Amino acid sequence: MKGLFRTILLLVAASVSLGVAVAQPNGANGVAATKPAAASLPFKTGETLTYEGKLNKIIRGISVAELTFTVGETTDGSDFLINAEARSKGTLLKLFRFSFLQKIDTTVERDGFYAQRTVKHDVQKDRVRDSEAYFDYTERRVTYVETDPKEPMRPPRRIASDLESEAHDLVSAIYSLRLRPMKVGDAFMVPVSDSGLVYYVPVRVTAREQQKTIFGKVWCFRVEPDIFGPERMIEREGSMEIWITDDARRIPVRSRVKSNFGTLEIRLREAANTLPAKAERASK
Repeated sequence: MKGLFRTILLLVAASVSLGVAVAQPNGANGVAATKPAAASLPFKTGETLTYEGKLNKIIRGISVAELTFTVGETTDGSDFLINAEARSKGTLLKLFRFSFLQKIDTTVERDGFYAQRTVKHDVQKDRVRDSEAYFDYTERRVTYVETDPKEPMRPPRRIASDLESEAHDLVSAIYSLRLRPMKVGDAFMVPVSDSGLVYYVPVRVTAREQQKTIFGKVWCFRVEPDIFGPERMIEREGSMEIWITDDARRIPVRSRVKSNFGTLEIRLREAANTLPAKAERASK
């Protein structure tokens, strides 16, 4: 079940954002940084999105997870603080005797919109891990430190990797997608650091189609991040699709992950403090 848990968490990272951005000069590996234009963000402080994840395999539509994302800001108001939480639901615990909880607090630089710090609390059954990742753009290094709160005398696990450009963690990567103008046929790379390692994730915009959502039937872009395969985030066969509204809110309303565990469907269940669909985007 560890692989299923990781798949769910990576879907968390691929289920939160998209919008309008100004492209800056390409960095290493042809990766273009993105910077939000003034008063153009598709979300505001206080926006909360709640999703339900269901797994289809032997039994159709097993509810396995609830995902929640909230946009906040740091105490001094200078940067964004995005909170993400994924927790198992009763069916997963009853059928597989497996439970999980992961809380991620991501500090995002407000003007350039890149990750600065990730604080994570990860519970998988009896296993508990706390971790922090620091993005040092002066030294161009990301350093990941993981500890076991049940064994405080145990040496921390440390991983450090070079950064070739501004980067994201799993949560800020998706919000950065909300900051990117889209059209069918677009293809780009997103630099993402997870657990101290850095991946360059290819992303394609493959369609514009209607989806049934809590807002009614709306037009969405279908986005396909390539996270499966050798030397990628998940080293197994699979695919991921995300549907993001083509309106001022740029809300991810649905994700679908196919792997050998079955098909994981995540759909938006509740949305609070979002921008109006046709309103001009605001910076806060």
